[in-house]
Amino acid sequence: MEVLKLWHEAVQKRDPSILDTILAEDVVFYSPVVWTAQKGKMITTLYLSAAIHVIGTKDFKYVKELVSANFICLEFTTIIDGITVNGVDLITLNNSNQIIEFKVMVRPLKGMMILKEKMFALMEQMGK
Repeated sequence: MEVLKLWHEAVQKRDPSILDTILAEDVVFYSPVVWTAQKGKMITTLYLSAAIHVIGTKDFKYVKELVSANFICLEFTTIIDGITVNGVDLITLNNSNQIIEFKVMVRPLKGMMILKEKMFALMEQMGK
């Protein structure tokens, strides 16, 4: 599946420019730490770009994948500041094989808090 290949490439290379190809204009992003849905390609790109840089360390790896015609579930692990973070990316695709929904779930609470701290600091630097 091309979109999955491109997503893996974006994460591996830490290259958010790839997101422009795989995100639909009306994509909705659900953060594990922000209550409201983030709607649109621009804000989703900002969140995913920050995530790629924060969690995309040498310790980051996808450990499980579940793929169907329009749905992808990716389980990941990483270590941030000595804290092991485990999470799941739930990705829904439209008929054009673009991402229309990206939902992230993270555990444990300590991992979610360090992720929030690092992502918000980076997003502030990026100009959100």
